[in-house]
Amino acid sequence: MDTLHIIGAGLAGSEAAWQAAQAGVPVVLHEMRPRVGTFAHRSGDFAEMVCSNSFRSDDDERNAVGLLHWEMRAAGGLIMATADRHALPAGGALAVDREAFSGAVTAALRAHPLISVSEEEITELPTDGHWIIATGPLTSGALAESIRAVTGAESLAFFDAIAPIVHAETIDMSVAWRQSRYDKGETEEERTAYINCPMTKDQYEAFIDALLAAEKTEFHEGETASYFDGCLPIEVMAERGRETLRHGPMKPVGLTNAHDPATKAYAVVQLRRDNALGTLYNIVGFQTKMKYGAQTAVFRMIPGLEQASFARLGGIHRNTFLNSPTLLDDQMRLRARPNLRFAGQVTGVEGYVESAAMGLLAGRMAAAEIRGASLPAPGPETAMGSLVHHITGGAVAKTFQPMNVNFGLFPPLDDARGGRRGRKDRYKGYTDRAKEIFTAWLAGQA
Repeated sequence: MDTLHIIGAGLAGSEAAWQAAQAGVPVVLHEMRPRVGTFAHRSGDFAEMVCSNSFRSDDDERNAVGLLHWEMRAAGGLIMATADRHALPAGGALAVDREAFSGAVTAALRAHPLISVSEEEITELPTDGHWIIATGPLTSGALAESIRAVTGAESLAFFDAIAPIVHAETIDMSVAWRQSRYDKGETEEERTAYINCPMTKDQYEAFIDALLAAEKTEFHEGETASYFDGCLPIEVMAERGRETLRHGPMKPVGLTNAHDPATKAYAVVQLRRDNALGTLYNIVGFQTKMKYGAQTAVFRMIPGLEQASFARLGGIHRNTFLNSPTLLDDQMRLRARPNLRFAGQVTGVEGYVESAAMGLLAGRMAAAEIRGASLPAPGPETAMGSLVHHITGGAVAKTFQPMNVNFGLFPPLDDARGGRRGRKDRYKGYTDRAKEIFTAWLAGQA
C-alpha cells in the first residue's frame, strides 16, 4: 500500500495523520520543529496551541463550533478526544491545559504502529506520491515560495496576534474575583472559571489613552496590516472607537463584583485559566502588537494586575493562506498537482477546531484514494461540509478571507424554522439536520 506523507504536525496535520492511520494507511509525518523553530512555538510537541487555549463553545445544539466538536467526536477525532481528557473549567467553552494536550497528542501519534515521524524541513512541494500540506499560518519561507511558484498566485497575508499569559499568584484577588459570565456552567468550578478585573470609567479612559499611545510593533516593508476580525489586536479595536473594547472583550455584562456587589463595573478584563494547575491565566481577547516594554506598563494599569508577572507577553505574526476557491478542488487537492492536498489554516479556515476538522477530512479523503476509493465531503448542511464547501468554491475568490465555522455558511432550513422564528429554534434545526446527515456520511464509510 502507498504511504501518505503529511507536512506539518499542527492540529490539522496531527488529525490527518491519525485519521489515515486509523483507516489502515501508513503515514510519514514530517515536522521541522524542534530542529527548525518559529517565533510563536515554544516546543517541538505536535498540535501546539500558540494563540489561545480555548476551542470555544461546546454547545452542539445551538452553536456551529459546538456542532463541529460533535462531528469530530463522532468521527473518532484525536484532537477532540485529547481535548476532552485535558479539559479545564471554562464556563460552557472547551478550554484545555495546552502543554498536557499537545504532549498527549504527540505521544498518541508517536505510539501508533502505522505512523512514523520525520524531523526535517521540507522546502519544496513534492512532485510525486500522496501528500497533505498542513503547514499552517507559519509555513516556512522556502516552502511558501515553492507553493507560490506552483500555484502561480501570491499567498494572501494578514496578521494574527497572541494574547499574554499571567502567573496566577501575582493577581491581586482582593480586587479581582472569580466568576463566569452569567454564572454559566454546571459545576461551581465552571461557574468560577474566569478571573475578573473591574474598571471604573476613569480607569478605563486612562487605559485606552495608554493603549493608543503605546509603542507598537512596526510592519516590515511589503507587509500590509490586514487583520482577521476574530483575532484583532486590542489597540486596533481601540483605534476604531474608545468604546469598542467596552462592548467587546472588556464588556461588563453578566458579572457581579464579589467585593462590591452594589457597584457596576464600567468595564471588566477577564482572564481564563490556561493550565490544569491553575497557575497560569491568559487575558481573554487581549491579542496585541504592542512592544514588550509597553505591554508590561499598560497591562499593569488593569486593577488587580498592578504587580502581575507575565509568563508570556503578547506578539504578532504574519499568517499566510491560499486563495483556495481558485486553487483547490472539492477533494482539497491542488488543481495544478492533484497528488497534493492542503489542510488547516493554510486553506483559509480560521480557528483551532476548524483547522483540525479540515485535517480530519483531508486524512480520510487521502486514505480513501490510496485504498482505491473516493470519499466525497459531507454535505454542506454539516459543519465540516459547510467549511470545505466554502473554501473550495462557496466563497467569492476575489474577496476570500479566513473564515470560522458559522451558521451563515449552512444552506437555509426548508421548514418553518427557516423563517422568522427565534434563533434558538433555527439553530437547533441546523444542528439536528447536520447530525443526521453527518451520521449517514460516516455510516457510508463503514
